[in-house]
Amino acid sequence: MTDLAHVTEIDRALSGQADPGGRDALVLDSWRRCVETYGMDPARAEAAHIVTDAELRRHREQSERLIATARSGLHALFRQVAGQNYVLLLADAEGVCVDFFGDPRFEDELRQAGLHLGSDWSENLAGTCGVGSCLVTGEAVTIHQSDHFGVTHTPLSCTAAPIYDMQGQLTAVLDISLLRSPSPKSSQNLAMNLVRASVRRVEMANLMAMTRRDWVLRFSASPEFLEVDPEAAVALDGSGRIVGMTHGARDLLVSEGQGDLIGMPINRVLDISVDDLPDLMRGRPTEDRVLRLKDGRGLFGHAIAPQVARVARGPTPSSDLPGALGGFAGPDPVLEPVLLRAARLAATPVPLLIEGETGTGKEMLARALHVCGPPGRAFHAQVCAGLDPGAIGALAGATPGTLFLKGIEDLCARGQAALLTLLEARGDLRPVASARCDLARATQEGRFRADLFFRLMGDRLRLPPLRLRHDVDWLIDRLLRRLSDRDLSLSPAARAELAARHWPGNIRELENAIRVAVAVTEGRVIDLPDLPAPSLASAHDGTPEQDLEALLDACGWNMSRAARRLGVNRSTVLRRVRKARLRPPS
Repeated sequence: MTDLAHVTEIDRALSGQADPGGRDALVLDSWRRCVETYGMDPARAEAAHIVTDAELRRHREQSERLIATARSGLHALFRQVAGQNYVLLLADAEGVCVDFFGDPRFEDELRQAGLHLGSDWSENLAGTCGVGSCLVTGEAVTIHQSDHFGVTHTPLSCTAAPIYDMQGQLTAVLDISLLRSPSPKSSQNLAMNLVRASVRRVEMANLMAMTRRDWVLRFSASPEFLEVDPEAAVALDGSGRIVGMTHGARDLLVSEGQGDLIGMPINRVLDISVDDLPDLMRGRPTEDRVLRLKDGRGLFGHAIAPQVARVARGPTPSSDLPGALGGFAGPDPVLEPVLLRAARLAATPVPLLIEGETGTGKEMLARALHVCGPPGRAFHAQVCAGLDPGAIGALAGATPGTLFLKGIEDLCARGQAALLTLLEARGDLRPVASARCDLARATQEGRFRADLFFRLMGDRLRLPPLRLRHDVDWLIDRLLRRLSDRDLSLSPAARAELAARHWPGNIRELENAIRVAVAVTEGRVIDLPDLPAPSLASAHDGTPEQDLEALLDACGWNMSRAARRLGVNRSTVLRRVRKARLRPPS
Protein backbone atom coordinates (compact mmCIF):
# COMPACT_ATOMS: atom_id res chain seq x y z
CA MET A 1 0.00 0.00 0.00
CA THR A 2 1.38 3.46 -0.92
CA ASP A 3 1.88 6.07 1.78
CA LEU A 4 -0.98 8.19 0.43
CA ALA A 5 -3.35 5.24 0.24
CA HIS A 6 -2.48 4.27 3.83
CA VAL A 7 -3.12 7.81 5.13
CA THR A 8 -6.40 8.02 3.20
CA GLU A 9 -7.55 4.68 4.63
CA ILE A 10 -6.82 5.80 8.20
CA ASP A 11 -8.62 9.11 7.68
CA ARG A 12 -11.71 7.44 6.21
CA ALA A 13 -11.77 4.73 8.88
CA LEU A 14 -11.54 7.29 11.69
CA SER A 15 -14.28 9.42 10.17
CA GLY A 16 -16.54 6.39 9.74
CA GLN A 17 -16.97 7.07 6.04
CA ALA A 18 -15.88 3.65 4.81
CA ASP A 19 -15.30 0.05 5.76
CA PRO A 20 -11.86 0.10 7.38
CA GLY A 21 -10.48 -2.64 5.16
CA GLY A 22 -11.26 -5.46 7.60
CA ARG A 23 -9.29 -3.86 10.45
CA ASP A 24 -10.24 -5.26 13.84
CA ALA A 25 -11.46 -3.17 16.75
CA LEU A 26 -8.08 -3.26 18.47
CA VAL A 27 -6.36 -1.59 15.49
CA LEU A 28 -9.10 1.02 15.08
CA ASP A 29 -9.00 1.90 18.78
CA SER A 30 -5.23 2.33 18.56
CA TRP A 31 -5.52 4.54 15.47
CA ARG A 32 -8.03 6.76 17.32
CA ARG A 33 -5.68 7.10 20.29
CA CYS A 34 -2.82 8.03 17.98
CA VAL A 35 -4.86 10.87 16.43
CA GLU A 36 -7.06 12.06 19.30
CA THR A 37 -4.81 11.45 22.33
CA TYR A 38 -1.26 11.65 21.03
CA GLY A 39 -1.88 14.10 18.13
CA MET A 40 0.10 11.94 15.72
CA ASP A 41 0.13 12.43 11.94
CA PRO A 42 0.10 9.21 9.86
CA ALA A 43 1.61 11.06 6.88
CA ARG A 44 4.74 12.11 8.80
CA ALA A 45 7.62 9.68 8.46
CA GLU A 46 8.95 9.21 11.99
CA ALA A 47 12.46 7.95 12.68
CA ALA A 48 12.84 5.09 15.13
CA HIS A 49 13.00 6.23 18.75
CA ILE A 50 16.21 4.88 20.30
CA VAL A 51 16.91 5.72 23.96
CA THR A 52 20.35 6.93 25.07
CA ASP A 53 22.98 4.52 26.34
CA ALA A 54 22.41 5.71 29.91
CA GLU A 55 18.66 5.19 29.62
CA LEU A 56 19.13 1.76 28.07
CA ARG A 57 21.47 0.79 30.92
CA ARG A 58 18.77 1.79 33.43
CA HIS A 59 16.06 -0.17 31.62
CA ARG A 60 18.27 -3.26 31.35
CA GLU A 61 19.28 -3.11 35.01
CA GLN A 62 15.63 -2.96 36.04
CA SER A 63 14.89 -5.96 33.81
CA GLU A 64 18.05 -7.90 34.68
CA ARG A 65 16.31 -10.83 36.37
CA LEU A 66 13.70 -11.15 33.59
CA ILE A 67 16.40 -11.04 30.90
CA ALA A 68 18.35 -13.80 32.67
CA THR A 69 15.22 -15.93 33.09
CA ALA A 70 14.05 -15.51 29.50
CA ARG A 71 17.34 -15.64 27.61
CA SER A 72 17.76 -19.40 27.14
CA GLY A 73 14.16 -19.72 25.93
CA LEU A 74 14.57 -16.80 23.53
CA HIS A 75 17.76 -18.32 22.15
CA ALA A 76 15.82 -21.50 21.41
CA LEU A 77 12.99 -19.54 19.75
CA PHE A 78 15.42 -17.51 17.62
CA ARG A 79 17.07 -20.69 16.35
CA GLN A 80 13.62 -21.80 15.16
CA VAL A 81 12.83 -18.62 13.22
CA ALA A 82 16.21 -17.15 12.22
CA GLY A 83 16.11 -18.86 8.83
CA GLN A 84 12.86 -17.00 8.05
CA ASN A 85 14.51 -13.59 8.70
CA TYR A 86 12.55 -12.90 11.88
CA VAL A 87 13.99 -10.85 14.74
CA LEU A 88 13.07 -11.09 18.43
CA LEU A 89 12.58 -8.18 20.80
CA LEU A 90 12.06 -8.36 24.56
CA ALA A 91 10.59 -5.04 25.69
CA ASP A 92 10.01 -3.93 29.27
CA ALA A 93 6.73 -2.57 30.65
CA GLU A 94 7.63 0.89 29.30
CA GLY A 95 8.04 -0.41 25.75
CA VAL A 96 11.85 -0.18 25.57
CA CYS A 97 13.66 -3.11 23.92
CA VAL A 98 16.01 -4.54 26.59
CA ASP A 99 17.08 -7.70 24.74
CA PHE A 100 17.34 -8.42 21.03
CA PHE A 101 18.08 -11.28 18.64
CA GLY A 102 18.62 -10.56 14.98
CA ASP A 103 20.87 -11.23 11.99
CA PRO A 104 23.90 -8.89 12.28
CA ARG A 105 24.12 -8.76 8.46
CA PHE A 106 21.00 -6.53 8.45
CA GLU A 107 21.93 -4.46 11.51
CA ASP A 108 21.70 -1.03 9.83
CA GLU A 109 18.35 -1.79 8.22
CA LEU A 110 16.96 -3.24 11.44
CA ARG A 111 18.12 -0.27 13.50
CA GLN A 112 16.55 2.16 11.05
CA ALA A 113 13.24 0.31 11.37
CA GLY A 114 13.47 0.32 15.18
CA LEU A 115 14.00 -3.43 15.39
CA HIS A 116 17.01 -2.99 17.63
CA LEU A 117 18.24 -2.84 21.23
CA GLY A 118 17.14 0.38 22.95
CA SER A 119 14.21 1.14 20.61
CA ASP A 120 11.13 2.60 22.31
CA TRP A 121 7.94 1.02 20.97
CA SER A 122 5.45 2.63 23.33
CA GLU A 123 2.27 3.54 21.47
CA ASN A 124 2.53 7.29 22.11
CA LEU A 125 5.85 7.35 20.23
CA ALA A 126 5.64 4.56 17.65
CA GLY A 127 1.89 4.61 17.03
CA THR A 128 -0.02 1.39 16.41
CA CYS A 129 2.56 -1.39 16.66
CA GLY A 130 3.01 -4.85 18.14
CA VAL A 131 4.72 -3.93 21.42
CA GLY A 132 2.73 -0.74 22.05
CA SER A 133 -0.68 -2.29 21.32
CA CYS A 134 0.20 -5.31 23.43
CA LEU A 135 1.09 -3.07 26.39
CA VAL A 136 -2.17 -1.12 26.07
CA THR A 137 -4.49 -4.10 25.66
CA GLY A 138 -2.65 -6.72 27.70
CA GLU A 139 -3.38 -9.23 24.92
CA ALA A 140 -1.34 -11.00 22.25
CA VAL A 141 -1.62 -9.13 18.93
CA THR A 142 -0.39 -9.17 15.34
CA ILE A 143 0.04 -5.74 13.77
CA HIS A 144 0.56 -6.55 10.10
CA GLN A 145 1.82 -4.09 7.50
CA SER A 146 -0.86 -1.38 7.02
CA ASP A 147 -2.29 -2.08 10.49
CA HIS A 148 0.58 0.14 11.63
CA PHE A 149 -0.43 3.79 12.09
CA GLY A 150 2.78 5.39 10.84
CA VAL A 151 3.88 5.00 7.24
CA THR A 152 7.43 4.26 8.42
CA HIS A 153 6.32 0.93 9.79
CA THR A 154 3.86 -0.30 7.15
CA PRO A 155 6.37 -2.78 5.63
CA LEU A 156 6.69 -4.52 9.03
CA SER A 157 4.76 -7.41 10.46
CA CYS A 158 4.95 -7.59 14.27
CA THR A 159 3.48 -10.28 16.52
CA ALA A 160 3.70 -9.68 20.26
CA ALA A 161 2.50 -11.32 23.48
CA PRO A 162 2.54 -9.97 27.05
CA ILE A 163 4.60 -11.49 29.86
CA TYR A 164 2.98 -11.31 33.30
CA ASP A 165 4.69 -11.71 36.65
CA MET A 166 3.39 -14.18 39.25
CA GLN A 167 1.20 -11.49 40.84
CA GLY A 168 -0.59 -10.79 37.55
CA GLN A 169 1.19 -7.55 36.58
CA LEU A 170 2.20 -7.05 32.95
CA THR A 171 5.97 -6.84 33.16
CA ALA A 172 7.28 -7.26 29.59
CA VAL A 173 6.41 -8.01 25.96
CA LEU A 174 7.97 -10.56 23.62
CA ASP A 175 7.79 -9.50 19.97
CA ILE A 176 8.69 -11.42 16.80
CA SER A 177 8.93 -9.23 13.70
CA LEU A 178 9.77 -9.21 9.99
CA LEU A 179 11.17 -6.27 8.01
CA ARG A 180 9.08 -7.32 5.03
CA SER A 181 6.47 -10.04 5.20
CA PRO A 182 4.23 -11.89 2.78
CA SER A 183 0.54 -11.14 2.65
CA PRO A 184 -2.01 -11.86 4.03
CA LYS A 185 -2.07 -11.34 7.79
CA SER A 186 -2.87 -15.04 8.32
CA SER A 187 0.71 -15.79 7.27
CA GLN A 188 1.68 -14.76 10.82
CA ASN A 189 -0.45 -17.37 12.61
CA LEU A 190 2.59 -19.57 13.17
CA ALA A 191 4.50 -16.62 14.63
CA MET A 192 1.61 -16.03 17.04
CA ASN A 193 1.66 -19.65 18.20
CA LEU A 194 5.43 -19.56 18.70
CA VAL A 195 5.46 -16.31 20.66
CA ARG A 196 2.60 -17.43 22.92
CA ALA A 197 4.32 -20.72 23.69
CA SER A 198 7.58 -18.92 24.48
CA VAL A 199 5.84 -16.47 26.80
CA ARG A 200 4.15 -19.33 28.63
CA ARG A 201 7.55 -20.94 29.24
CA VAL A 202 9.13 -17.67 30.37
CA GLU A 203 6.33 -17.15 32.89
CA MET A 204 6.72 -20.74 34.10
CA ALA A 205 10.49 -20.33 34.52
CA ASN A 206 9.97 -17.08 36.40
CA LEU A 207 7.44 -18.68 38.77
CA MET A 208 9.75 -21.62 39.47
CA ALA A 209 12.69 -19.29 40.16
CA MET A 210 10.68 -17.08 42.53
CA THR A 211 8.98 -19.81 44.56
CA ARG A 212 11.70 -22.29 45.47
CA ARG A 213 10.40 -22.49 49.05
CA ASP A 214 6.77 -23.04 48.07
CA TRP A 215 4.79 -25.85 46.51
CA VAL A 216 4.23 -25.47 42.76
CA LEU A 217 1.22 -27.13 41.13
CA ARG A 218 1.42 -27.31 37.33
CA PHE A 219 -1.52 -28.06 35.03
CA SER A 220 -2.19 -29.50 31.62
CA ALA A 221 -5.32 -30.50 29.73
CA SER A 222 -3.39 -33.51 28.41
CA PRO A 223 -1.41 -36.01 30.53
CA GLU A 224 1.19 -36.42 27.77
CA PHE A 225 2.43 -32.83 28.19
CA LEU A 226 1.98 -32.52 31.95
CA GLU A 227 5.62 -32.85 32.94
CA VAL A 228 7.36 -31.68 29.75
CA ASP A 229 5.33 -28.61 28.73
CA PRO A 230 2.50 -27.76 31.16
CA GLU A 231 0.06 -25.02 30.29
CA ALA A 232 -0.07 -23.19 33.62
CA ALA A 233 1.05 -23.26 37.25
CA VAL A 234 0.28 -21.86 40.69
CA ALA A 235 2.55 -21.51 43.73
CA LEU A 236 1.16 -22.42 47.16
CA ASP A 237 2.42 -21.62 50.64
CA GLY A 238 2.51 -24.18 53.44
CA SER A 239 -1.14 -23.60 54.31
CA GLY A 240 -2.32 -24.11 50.71
CA ARG A 241 -2.95 -20.46 49.83
CA ILE A 242 -2.09 -19.26 46.31
CA VAL A 243 0.93 -16.95 46.43
CA GLY A 244 1.59 -16.69 42.71
CA MET A 245 0.50 -17.98 39.30
CA THR A 246 1.21 -17.80 35.61
CA HIS A 247 -1.19 -15.87 33.40
CA GLY A 248 -2.35 -19.15 31.89
CA ALA A 249 -3.48 -20.29 35.34
CA ARG A 250 -5.82 -17.32 35.54
CA ASP A 251 -7.38 -18.32 32.24
CA LEU A 252 -7.77 -21.94 33.41
CA LEU A 253 -8.88 -21.44 37.01
CA VAL A 254 -10.79 -18.16 37.24
CA SER A 255 -14.50 -18.65 36.70
CA GLU A 256 -16.93 -15.90 35.75
CA GLY A 257 -17.48 -13.39 38.54
CA GLN A 258 -14.54 -14.68 40.59
CA GLY A 259 -12.02 -12.17 41.87
CA ASP A 260 -8.25 -12.35 42.18
CA LEU A 261 -7.02 -15.78 43.24
CA ILE A 262 -3.85 -14.53 44.98
CA GLY A 263 -4.22 -15.27 48.70
CA MET A 264 -7.12 -17.68 48.14
CA PRO A 265 -6.96 -21.26 49.50
CA ILE A 266 -6.48 -23.72 46.66
CA ASN A 267 -9.42 -25.79 47.92
CA ARG A 268 -11.76 -22.97 46.88
CA VAL A 269 -10.73 -23.55 43.27
CA LEU A 270 -9.86 -27.26 43.14
CA ASP A 271 -11.08 -30.28 45.09
CA ILE A 272 -7.70 -30.75 46.82
CA SER A 273 -5.84 -29.49 49.87
CA VAL A 274 -2.14 -28.85 50.43
CA ASP A 275 -1.90 -32.27 52.11
CA ASP A 276 -2.92 -33.95 48.82
CA LEU A 277 0.02 -32.49 46.88
CA PRO A 278 2.49 -35.36 47.49
CA ASP A 279 0.05 -37.65 45.66
CA LEU A 280 0.50 -35.51 42.54
CA MET A 281 4.24 -35.97 42.24
CA ARG A 282 6.20 -38.02 39.71
CA GLY A 283 5.86 -41.30 41.58
CA ARG A 284 2.28 -41.58 40.32
CA PRO A 285 1.30 -42.09 36.64
CA THR A 286 0.37 -38.80 34.98
CA GLU A 287 -3.00 -40.10 33.76
CA ASP A 288 -3.98 -40.78 37.41
CA ARG A 289 -3.24 -37.23 38.56
CA VAL A 290 -6.68 -35.82 37.76
CA LEU A 291 -7.83 -32.57 39.39
CA ARG A 292 -11.40 -31.36 39.50
CA LEU A 293 -12.29 -27.70 39.42
CA LYS A 294 -15.31 -26.56 41.40
CA ASP A 295 -17.27 -26.14 38.17
CA GLY A 296 -16.68 -29.80 37.25
CA ARG A 297 -13.92 -29.36 34.67
CA GLY A 298 -10.98 -31.73 34.81
CA LEU A 299 -7.25 -31.08 34.52
CA PHE A 300 -4.09 -33.09 35.08
CA GLY A 301 -1.80 -31.89 37.86
CA HIS A 302 1.90 -32.20 38.68
CA ALA A 303 3.12 -31.06 42.12
CA ILE A 304 6.69 -29.97 42.83
CA ALA A 305 7.77 -29.85 46.47
CA PRO A 306 9.56 -26.87 48.01
CA GLN A 307 13.28 -27.11 47.50
CA VAL A 308 14.35 -25.47 50.77
CA ALA A 309 12.50 -24.10 53.74
CA ARG A 310 13.83 -22.64 56.96
CA VAL A 311 12.52 -23.49 60.39
CA ALA A 312 12.78 -20.69 62.92
CA ARG A 313 14.32 -21.91 66.18
CA GLY A 314 14.70 -19.26 68.82
CA PRO A 315 17.81 -17.10 68.94
CA THR A 316 20.16 -19.41 67.03
CA PRO A 317 20.29 -19.50 63.21
CA SER A 318 17.87 -22.02 61.75
CA SER A 319 18.98 -25.11 59.83
CA ASP A 320 17.93 -25.78 56.28
CA LEU A 321 15.49 -28.65 55.90
CA PRO A 322 14.12 -30.10 52.66
CA GLY A 323 10.93 -28.21 51.87
CA ALA A 324 8.32 -30.82 52.76
CA LEU A 325 9.99 -31.39 56.15
CA GLY A 326 10.57 -27.68 56.69
CA GLY A 327 6.81 -27.10 56.47
CA PHE A 328 5.96 -29.92 58.88
CA ALA A 329 6.21 -27.88 62.09
CA GLY A 330 6.75 -24.40 63.44
CA PRO A 331 9.46 -23.35 65.90
CA ASP A 332 9.62 -26.39 68.18
CA PRO A 333 12.73 -27.67 69.98
CA VAL A 334 10.95 -30.99 70.64
CA LEU A 335 10.32 -31.75 66.96
CA GLU A 336 13.43 -30.12 65.52
CA PRO A 337 15.87 -32.99 66.24
CA VAL A 338 13.30 -35.47 64.91
CA LEU A 339 12.99 -33.55 61.64
CA LEU A 340 16.74 -33.06 61.28
CA ARG A 341 17.22 -36.81 61.69
CA ALA A 342 14.40 -37.48 59.22
CA ALA A 343 16.05 -35.15 56.69
CA ARG A 344 19.31 -37.12 56.88
CA LEU A 345 17.45 -40.41 56.45
CA ALA A 346 15.11 -39.28 53.67
CA ALA A 347 17.42 -40.08 50.76
CA THR A 348 18.48 -43.48 52.15
CA PRO A 349 16.75 -46.88 51.73
CA VAL A 350 16.74 -47.39 55.54
CA PRO A 351 13.39 -48.80 56.79
CA LEU A 352 11.70 -46.45 59.26
CA LEU A 353 9.21 -46.82 62.09
CA ILE A 354 7.23 -43.69 62.98
CA GLU A 355 5.62 -43.86 66.42
CA GLY A 356 3.16 -41.50 68.03
CA GLU A 357 -0.34 -41.16 69.38
CA THR A 358 -3.29 -41.08 67.01
CA GLY A 359 -3.51 -37.88 65.03
CA THR A 360 0.09 -36.72 65.56
CA GLY A 361 0.90 -36.58 61.84
CA LYS A 362 2.63 -39.90 61.23
CA GLU A 363 1.34 -40.30 57.68
CA MET A 364 2.14 -36.67 56.90
CA LEU A 365 5.72 -37.25 58.07
CA ALA A 366 5.94 -40.40 55.95
CA ARG A 367 4.81 -38.46 52.87
CA ALA A 368 7.28 -35.66 53.64
CA LEU A 369 10.09 -38.23 53.88
CA HIS A 370 9.05 -39.69 50.54
CA VAL A 371 8.93 -36.25 48.88
CA CYS A 372 12.43 -35.46 50.15
CA GLY A 373 13.77 -38.81 48.93
CA PRO A 374 14.95 -39.83 45.47
CA PRO A 375 12.71 -38.49 42.65
CA GLY A 376 10.58 -40.63 40.35
CA ARG A 377 9.51 -43.16 42.98
CA ALA A 378 5.95 -44.17 43.87
CA PHE A 379 4.23 -43.81 47.25
CA HIS A 380 2.10 -46.85 48.17
CA ALA A 381 -0.10 -46.41 51.27
CA GLN A 382 -1.68 -49.42 52.99
CA VAL A 383 -3.97 -49.33 56.04
CA CYS A 384 -3.00 -52.43 58.02
CA ALA A 385 -6.25 -52.85 59.98
CA GLY A 386 -8.16 -55.61 58.20
CA LEU A 387 -5.60 -55.78 55.39
CA ASP A 388 -5.99 -58.99 53.44
CA PRO A 389 -2.77 -60.97 52.81
CA GLY A 390 -3.80 -61.12 49.16
CA ALA A 391 -3.65 -57.35 48.93
CA ILE A 392 -0.10 -57.48 50.23
CA GLY A 393 0.80 -60.13 47.68
CA ALA A 394 -0.59 -57.90 44.93
CA LEU A 395 2.19 -55.41 45.70
CA ALA A 396 4.71 -57.83 44.23
CA GLY A 397 4.37 -55.95 40.94
CA ALA A 398 4.27 -52.46 42.46
CA THR A 399 6.41 -49.63 41.13
CA PRO A 400 9.60 -49.15 43.19
CA GLY A 401 9.24 -46.55 45.92
CA THR A 402 7.97 -46.07 49.48
CA LEU A 403 5.60 -48.58 51.07
CA PHE A 404 3.77 -46.80 53.89
CA LEU A 405 2.19 -49.21 56.36
CA LYS A 406 -0.34 -47.33 58.47
CA GLY A 407 -1.00 -48.83 61.89
CA ILE A 408 1.41 -51.74 61.54
CA GLU A 409 0.38 -53.08 64.97
CA ASP A 410 -3.07 -53.86 63.53
CA LEU A 411 -1.71 -56.28 60.92
CA CYS A 412 -2.93 -59.83 61.50
CA ALA A 413 -0.54 -62.82 61.78
CA ARG A 414 -1.16 -63.97 58.19
CA GLY A 415 -0.69 -60.41 57.00
CA GLN A 416 2.63 -60.16 58.87
CA ALA A 417 3.85 -63.31 57.15
CA ALA A 418 2.78 -62.02 53.73
CA LEU A 419 4.48 -58.67 54.36
CA LEU A 420 7.72 -60.34 55.39
CA THR A 421 7.68 -62.40 52.18
CA LEU A 422 7.05 -59.27 50.10
CA LEU A 423 9.87 -57.29 51.70
CA GLU A 424 12.32 -60.15 51.26
CA ALA A 425 11.45 -60.33 47.56
CA ARG A 426 11.23 -56.60 46.84
CA GLY A 427 14.32 -54.77 48.04
CA ASP A 428 13.26 -51.72 45.98
CA LEU A 429 10.24 -51.07 48.23
CA ARG A 430 11.31 -49.00 51.23
CA PRO A 431 9.02 -49.76 54.19
CA VAL A 432 7.94 -46.84 56.36
CA ALA A 433 5.59 -48.07 59.07
CA SER A 434 3.56 -46.11 61.60
CA ALA A 435 2.47 -47.36 65.02
CA ARG A 436 0.33 -45.90 67.80
CA CYS A 437 1.89 -48.21 70.39
CA ASP A 438 5.36 -49.29 71.48
CA LEU A 439 6.02 -51.88 68.76
CA ALA A 440 9.17 -53.11 70.52
CA ARG A 441 7.13 -54.06 73.60
CA ALA A 442 4.51 -55.75 71.42
CA THR A 443 7.33 -57.78 69.86
CA GLN A 444 8.77 -58.72 73.25
CA GLU A 445 5.33 -59.83 74.39
CA GLY A 446 4.88 -62.02 71.31
CA ARG A 447 2.11 -59.95 69.73
CA PHE A 448 4.25 -59.03 66.72
CA ARG A 449 6.71 -61.11 64.71
CA ALA A 450 10.30 -60.42 65.74
CA ASP A 451 11.71 -61.09 62.24
CA LEU A 452 9.30 -58.59 60.72
CA PHE A 453 9.99 -56.06 63.49
CA PHE A 454 13.71 -56.06 62.73
CA ARG A 455 12.97 -55.84 59.01
CA LEU A 456 10.95 -52.66 59.66
CA MET A 457 13.01 -51.08 62.43
CA GLY A 458 15.99 -49.57 60.64
CA ASP A 459 15.45 -46.44 62.70
CA ARG A 460 12.66 -45.02 64.86
CA LEU A 461 11.16 -41.53 64.71
CA ARG A 462 8.88 -40.55 67.60
CA LEU A 463 6.33 -37.76 67.13
CA PRO A 464 5.34 -35.96 70.33
CA PRO A 465 1.68 -35.51 71.23
CA LEU A 466 0.22 -32.07 70.59
CA ARG A 467 0.13 -31.24 74.32
CA LEU A 468 3.95 -31.45 74.39
CA ARG A 469 4.55 -29.33 71.31
CA HIS A 470 5.76 -25.73 71.44
CA ASP A 471 4.30 -24.66 68.10
CA VAL A 472 0.59 -24.93 68.90
CA ASP A 473 -0.02 -21.30 67.89
CA TRP A 474 1.75 -21.95 64.57
CA LEU A 475 -0.42 -25.02 63.97
CA ILE A 476 -3.59 -23.10 64.82
CA ASP A 477 -2.73 -20.30 62.37
CA ARG A 478 -1.74 -22.76 59.63
CA LEU A 479 -4.97 -24.72 59.97
CA LEU A 480 -7.04 -21.54 60.09
CA ARG A 481 -5.52 -20.32 56.83
CA ARG A 482 -6.01 -23.69 55.18
CA LEU A 483 -9.57 -24.35 56.35
CA SER A 484 -11.08 -20.89 55.94
CA ASP A 485 -11.90 -19.06 52.73
CA ARG A 486 -12.43 -15.88 54.78
CA ASP A 487 -9.99 -13.60 56.57
CA LEU A 488 -10.67 -14.91 60.09
CA SER A 489 -8.78 -14.45 63.32
CA LEU A 490 -9.05 -15.82 66.86
CA SER A 491 -9.88 -13.78 69.93
CA PRO A 492 -7.23 -13.97 72.68
CA ALA A 493 -9.64 -16.01 74.82
CA ALA A 494 -10.35 -18.53 72.04
CA ARG A 495 -6.64 -18.88 71.23
CA ALA A 496 -5.81 -19.41 74.90
CA GLU A 497 -8.54 -22.05 75.16
CA LEU A 498 -7.23 -23.99 72.16
CA ALA A 499 -3.63 -23.73 73.34
CA ALA A 500 -4.57 -25.05 76.79
CA ARG A 501 -6.58 -28.15 75.84
CA HIS A 502 -5.27 -31.66 76.35
CA TRP A 503 -5.99 -32.79 72.75
CA PRO A 504 -6.10 -36.59 73.08
CA GLY A 505 -6.86 -36.70 69.35
CA ASN A 506 -3.89 -34.40 68.68
CA ILE A 507 -3.67 -32.51 65.38
CA ARG A 508 -6.65 -34.34 63.89
CA GLU A 509 -8.82 -33.21 66.82
CA LEU A 510 -7.48 -29.64 66.59
CA GLU A 511 -8.25 -29.57 62.86
CA ASN A 512 -11.85 -30.67 63.48
CA ALA A 513 -12.27 -28.04 66.19
CA ILE A 514 -11.13 -25.29 63.82
CA ARG A 515 -13.40 -26.63 61.06
CA VAL A 516 -16.36 -26.29 63.43
CA ALA A 517 -15.32 -22.79 64.54
CA VAL A 518 -14.90 -21.60 60.94
CA ALA A 519 -18.35 -22.97 60.03
CA VAL A 520 -20.30 -21.48 62.95
CA THR A 521 -18.69 -18.07 63.47
CA GLU A 522 -20.75 -15.27 61.94
CA GLY A 523 -18.21 -12.49 62.18
CA ARG A 524 -14.53 -12.25 61.35
CA VAL A 525 -13.28 -13.19 64.83
CA ILE A 526 -13.64 -16.69 66.28
CA ASP A 527 -14.52 -16.42 69.98
CA LEU A 528 -15.08 -18.91 72.81
CA PRO A 529 -18.75 -19.67 71.97
CA ASP A 530 -17.68 -20.68 68.44
CA LEU A 531 -15.41 -23.46 69.70
CA PRO A 532 -16.75 -27.00 70.10
CA ALA A 533 -16.48 -28.71 73.47
CA PRO A 534 -13.50 -31.01 74.02
CA SER A 535 -14.03 -34.38 72.35
CA LEU A 536 -13.21 -36.45 75.46
CA ALA A 537 -13.04 -35.86 79.19
CA SER A 538 -9.75 -34.46 80.42
CA ALA A 539 -6.84 -36.76 81.04
CA HIS A 540 -6.16 -38.31 84.44
CA ASP A 541 -3.26 -37.25 86.61
CA GLY A 542 -0.96 -40.03 85.51
CA THR A 543 1.62 -38.15 83.45
CA PRO A 544 5.17 -39.48 84.07
CA GLU A 545 7.65 -37.06 85.63
CA GLN A 546 9.69 -36.61 82.45
CA ASP A 547 6.51 -35.90 80.44
CA LEU A 548 5.39 -33.38 83.07
CA GLU A 549 8.60 -31.42 82.63
CA ALA A 550 8.25 -31.55 78.83
CA LEU A 551 4.64 -30.38 79.08
CA LEU A 552 5.66 -27.48 81.34
CA ASP A 553 8.32 -26.52 78.80
CA ALA A 554 5.68 -26.58 76.04
CA CYS A 555 3.44 -24.33 78.17
CA GLY A 556 6.25 -21.92 79.00
CA TRP A 557 5.95 -23.02 82.64
CA ASN A 558 2.48 -21.48 82.82
CA MET A 559 0.96 -23.63 85.57
CA SER A 560 -2.64 -22.81 84.66
CA ARG A 561 -2.14 -23.79 81.01
CA ALA A 562 -0.35 -26.99 82.02
CA ALA A 563 -3.22 -27.84 84.38
CA ARG A 564 -5.74 -27.34 81.57
CA ARG A 565 -3.80 -29.67 79.25
CA LEU A 566 -3.59 -32.31 81.98
CA GLY A 567 -7.22 -31.87 83.02
CA VAL A 568 -6.31 -31.30 86.68
CA ASN A 569 -6.31 -28.42 89.14
CA ARG A 570 -3.47 -25.93 89.19
CA SER A 571 -2.69 -26.94 92.77
CA THR A 572 -2.17 -30.53 91.61
CA VAL A 573 0.43 -29.42 89.08
CA LEU A 574 2.20 -27.32 91.74
CA ARG A 575 2.25 -30.25 94.15
CA ARG A 576 3.72 -32.58 91.54
CA VAL A 577 6.33 -30.01 90.52
CA ARG A 578 7.47 -29.64 94.14
CA LYS A 579 7.47 -33.41 94.66
CA ALA A 580 9.62 -33.96 91.55
CA ARG A 581 11.78 -30.93 92.42
CA LEU A 582 11.35 -29.56 88.94
CA ARG A 583 12.57 -26.06 88.18
CA PRO A 584 11.93 -23.80 85.17
CA PRO A 585 14.94 -23.20 82.92
CA SER A 586 16.95 -20.16 83.94
